[in-house]
Amino acid sequence: MRQIAKRFGATKALDGVDLQVWPGEVLALVGENGAGKSTLMKVISGAHHSDQGQMWINGQPYLPSNPLEARQAGVAMIYQELSLAPHLTVEENIALGLEPARFGFIQQREVRSLALKSLQLFNHPDIDPGKITGHLSVAAQQLVEIARALAYGCKILVLDEPTSCLTHRDTQMLFEQIKRLRAQGLAIIYISHFLEEVKQIADRIIVLRDGKTVGEGASMPLTEIITLMVGREVKDLYPRSPRKTGEVVLQVDHLTGQSKPQDASLTLRRGEVVGIAGLMGAGRTEFVRCLFGLDNVRRGQIAIGRYSGTASPAARWRQGVGFLSEDRKQEGLAPSLSIADNVTLSFLDNLGPWGLISPRRQAQAANRWIQALGIRCQSPEQKVINLSGGNQQKVALSRLLHHQVDILILDEPTRGIDVAAKASIYQLIDQLASGVAEHGGSPKAILIISSYLPELLGICDRIGVMCRGQLSEFRDASQWDEHSLMLAATGQDLPQKSGAEN
Repeated sequence: MRQIAKRFGATKALDGVDLQVWPGEVLALVGENGAGKSTLMKVISGAHHSDQGQMWINGQPYLPSNPLEARQAGVAMIYQELSLAPHLTVEENIALGLEPARFGFIQQREVRSLALKSLQLFNHPDIDPGKITGHLSVAAQQLVEIARALAYGCKILVLDEPTSCLTHRDTQMLFEQIKRLRAQGLAIIYISHFLEEVKQIADRIIVLRDGKTVGEGASMPLTEIITLMVGREVKDLYPRSPRKTGEVVLQVDHLTGQSKPQDASLTLRRGEVVGIAGLMGAGRTEFVRCLFGLDNVRRGQIAIGRYSGTASPAARWRQGVGFLSEDRKQEGLAPSLSIADNVTLSFLDNLGPWGLISPRRQAQAANRWIQALGIRCQSPEQKVINLSGGNQQKVALSRLLHHQVDILILDEPTRGIDVAAKASIYQLIDQLASGVAEHGGSPKAILIISSYLPELLGICDRIGVMCRGQLSEFRDASQWDEHSLMLAATGQDLPQKSGAEN
């Protein structure tokens, strides 16, 4: 690609970008949200047409008018949101759109042969071509999508955030498949916000910022990558202000849900950040959903301040508990509503007389948090759907602060956002635990679930591990490292459970 440029109205998404990728190479493309990565890849895949610039594949001019032409030329893009038909079988998905046919009839035997041939590349015998795709794990579905790309002679494979919904084990399995494909001569472009993964899998790294290439190299320190992405030096990715641990605000004893968790206990104090690690499906999300009243509790005790017992989500809000779902698009936000509506949605008190809502007061309330959290937007009236992922996450967090909660339950608070937005949220969490006046004054108690282990180790005071529904003893964060957390998460070194003293 040479001097690729693309505008959307007054916004210059790409400004003269150059890119080369070779057969048998993994090229990582990194940058903040809005840096131009997705736009550049959509130009490659035929979803967008560039305003200027040229492209070649194997020395031949390349100018696809649509994604189908790009795929026929050997370019396949695997998006973060998989584009499979879950009600169809694996083999039907692999052949979808390009089914072998004769006299208008699909040749099922050829479809099966095509699927088996492409799946053999992955050494994954558990993926049955005749199985319904929606019944597979997310990791297996991702392999099906890659197999579909390879079935029709893919030369260039673009992977956009391929590990955002994968467990650590599935991520390592995907990396093994990527190495196999690289050895077979595929050119692979890998987009990810997880810079440690980028360092692990990529042969070369290109950094984009504001639609331009600002750095490139085969070996770049993480600090250099972050500085290039952000445009300034990020000295403390995981800030740690002095924290003063206060009274117990949440006590959980032997909590058991419908299927998970099983006999989980936790003590959370004001002024501390406590993390829960574990693999996907271990029961972490079910645990916090039970705490917030979203899932049923079979037995066990939950005490929040002077309140004891199970309660509805509405009651938990009144008790000073705020919950940030891992699925911000479906459960955490109302994307079609404005920032002001989203911020004030759960707490409309004092926004107008006689139960009415004053738009001016609502905008003032939202502006307070827009300024405090540094939400980049045009105005409080801007729709949330038009914000970047990091700013959407800040809006979701600001609702908890507007509601004046004392306990924040955050499920995957930085999933799918870039490193600069992560740094901003880490700073916010540190300030909330420390009791910064502009965020509510008194120190908050924060419970975090995260699959990103450096994050837990960097911001938490104590960490526990959930494995197969069992919650381990909570230890000081300094007593853990990534290796020991993974051992505990896979049940190989699970510490002996303790009860209410956790």
